[in-house]
Amino acid sequence: VDWKCRLIEIKGARGVGKTPLMLQQAQKLSKISPSAVLYVSLDDPYFYNHSIIDTADYFTKFGGLYLFLDEVHKYPSKYPKHDWSAEVKVIYDRYPELQVIYSGSSVLQLFKGHGDLSRRKCSYNLPGLSFREYINWVSKTDLPVYTLAQLLNNHPDIAKAITSDLKVIPLFIDYLKHGYYPFYNDNQNDYYQRLRQLTRLIVEFDMAELKGFDSRNSKKMLQLLSIISQQVPFKPNIQKLAEKSHIHRNSMNSYLIYLEDARLIKMLYPSGNSIATLQKPEKIFLENTNMIYALAEGKPEKGNIRETFFYNQLSVSHSIKAPGRGDFEVDRKYLFEIGGRNKTQKQIAGIPNSYLALDDIESGYKNEIQLWLFGFLY
Repeated sequence: VDWKCRLIEIKGARGVGKTPLMLQQAQKLSKISPSAVLYVSLDDPYFYNHSIIDTADYFTKFGGLYLFLDEVHKYPSKYPKHDWSAEVKVIYDRYPELQVIYSGSSVLQLFKGHGDLSRRKCSYNLPGLSFREYINWVSKTDLPVYTLAQLLNNHPDIAKAITSDLKVIPLFIDYLKHGYYPFYNDNQNDYYQRLRQLTRLIVEFDMAELKGFDSRNSKKMLQLLSIISQQVPFKPNIQKLAEKSHIHRNSMNSYLIYLEDARLIKMLYPSGNSIATLQKPEKIFLENTNMIYALAEGKPEKGNIRETFFYNQLSVSHSIKAPGRGDFEVDRKYLFEIGGRNKTQKQIAGIPNSYLALDDIESGYKNEIQLWLFGFLY
């Protein structure tokens, strides 16, 4: 995050750590000038009778310089004239000395504001913990980020440096189950229950506020997520999905997009530029592997776990498509096939810039790379 930007938007799924990120920065600034920093959560009852503009105006009169607005989508809707984005726009224009940092726990709701902030804001999407961040957190290490090019060209030496002091495979297994959301550390026994509650909250409440969404379909959306969690990765037939769920085909397409915007699923589209191909996903994944373990009934399919991890980690900063051969096309340049330690080169044989991402191995060779190593890209 470029903390020098005057207007900063931090968006991301529920539970990934947006509030702690804001509080850490607020605390850092308050050590320099305590009275210049104000953090507020817009679900506080204070905002039943006060506007964001009034708050900013009062704050700046007493030397305020940094205003942190958390949970902007919860700004009370009982006052129709109160629109968080319109008020933030006014604040930006009216108080040039004031920096505003805002976040929303629901990605969906950040799309609903009426004020045009696109030309003013620096926007950041906060993903969950990468495998690298998880290792650093639980092992008290400080392992660095690597670029994809570095991994592809020098993965044996990088893996050797990482594994010289760590048993990576057990850490990777733990991460796949419970390492993506920082709140795992709060109460480990209730982690999956909290994930299921978080999912229901998004589907039953956040999506219910979207224009055109029929709340009676919430249960069907939850069933769809459960189906995706158990597939080998899920290849959708939109027409059959619509018929099975009794949801109109056009509505089904919209709902899938909403679920992706809410960071509950990730859709993989065919490579190429055709508008027609962009309308129909080749595969549908849950957003991360922790959700698979939380929503799947019984033991999750291992191939689904592997591909979900790879897609989740690389999509943060790379373009991912479904190729004609192999599992993933990355940045229109690299081809990847995902599998276990015994996976062969058969499906990618003869294709330039093609690689195997293999599970259950600590060291790779040539174009065979450890799957876990792709968790070091952010």
